[in-house]
Amino acid sequence: MIWVIATEHASGRMPGMEMLIMLFLFLGMWFILIAPQKKKQKKHEEMINALAKGDKVLTMAGIFGEICDVKPDRFAVKVSEHTTLEVHRSCITTKL
Repeated sequence: MIWVIATEHASGRMPGMEMLIMLFLFLGMWFILIAPQKKKQKKHEEMINALAKGDKVLTMAGIFGEICDVKPDRFAVKVSEHTTLEVHRSCITTKL
């Protein structure tokens, strides 16, 4: 036990330094990975909430269409003259 304490002081590190390093690594990973993803998700959510009748959109399946009806949980998307699809709000990827 005395040898472990002596090596910690001999190496020049403080006893809580490992915990501090882990904290900095976690914060670094958060700023690199998690924060940008949350920002992107918030921007997508704002775009979905701003969609209105007449907006041209692209779905996750690669279908282009025009919104012809807005419902609380889905959109009616007109893909051709006689074809309308109902898609969930989260399936819209891009406003064109």
